[in-house]
Amino acid sequence: MKSKKFNDDLRALSVTELNEELVSAKKELFNLRFQNATNQLDNTSRIKEVRKNIARIQTVIAAKANVTE
Repeated sequence: MKSKKFNDDLRALSVTELNEELVSAKKELFNLRFQNATNQLDNTSRIKEVRKNIARIQTVIAAKANVTE
């Protein structure tokens, strides 16, 4: 149930904080991909987890945008 708690935490954030989280997650994904390409990444499942977190953040941002319109 880790993702449920993560979703609840995301819903509590403002749009600007969500955008900061999104930028941070995208930077992390870039670094993970770079480490994977250079064979330095031990836990490759972290890439999948970060990609899903990015999608969750984008979903919450879109939901908040629809509410304000």
